[in-house]
Amino acid sequence: MTIDVVAERLGCSPSKVSRIETGHTSATPRDVKDMLDIYGVDGVESDELVQISREARQKGWWHPFSTVLSGAFVGMEAAAKTVRAYEQQVVPGLLQTDKYAIAMIRAARPSDSDQEIEQRVRVRMARQALLIQDDPIDLQVVLDEAVVSRPVGGDEVMRDQMLRLVEMSLLPNVTLQILPFAAGAHAGMDGTFSILDFPDAEDPNVVFAENATGGLFLEKSDELRKYNSIFETIRATALSPEESRNMIVLLAEEPLWKLRPRVSGSI
Repeated sequence: MTIDVVAERLGCSPSKVSRIETGHTSATPRDVKDMLDIYGVDGVESDELVQISREARQKGWWHPFSTVLSGAFVGMEAAAKTVRAYEQQVVPGLLQTDKYAIAMIRAARPSDSDQEIEQRVRVRMARQALLIQDDPIDLQVVLDEAVVSRPVGGDEVMRDQMLRLVEMSLLPNVTLQILPFAAGAHAGMDGTFSILDFPDAEDPNVVFAENATGGLFLEKSDELRKYNSIFETIRATALSPEESRNMIVLLAEEPLWKLRPRVSGSI
């Protein structure tokens, strides 16, 4: 059945059908029902697809903050069952305190206005509900030791952040590990990433490789296998959850940045 035939039976232009099929425009539940009738799809399958089209048009809680969000990560994170993440530089957004988030965003985005920073922090804090809701996501995080060794926002902010990490690591759905400097070169040195696993077995996992402009979603089976292997390797190399928690408690009281001499940038 050609696009022209479908368009004629729908009473619309062929370009509209083309835009729907290629994902360049959303389809109303009415459009979906009419197209399914044309294609001979009925019963339970039709009802499910029409319901999906209704849900797809509902805006998530993060929609008002679209001006400070890039990409679809927040929405995909909200739909995930499990998030497995490796972080090299900063505490993951799901585990940040608001003051740490403010200091980090100000340093990473010096051109952002106070209002934009406030909105970014509000989104970050709202995302954390995923860890404590009735059906929370399972979060597995490996942090490079650099994350807990670099003071962000000053001593007090960093100490509070350390204590937050300890608190969150005690949740039954959160596994937190530290990859120590002593591990030397390791499998995750190419960069930070997150693996999102979804509850529907037919919905493939997604890797999000983060960068300064947002990030890149990877979905090919060979890419997924590679990142699954990387995560399992660095997880096996990292300290155990209990050892990691003890290390963070110690660093909260005796931070490394106070013990090490300051080195001038000038030579």
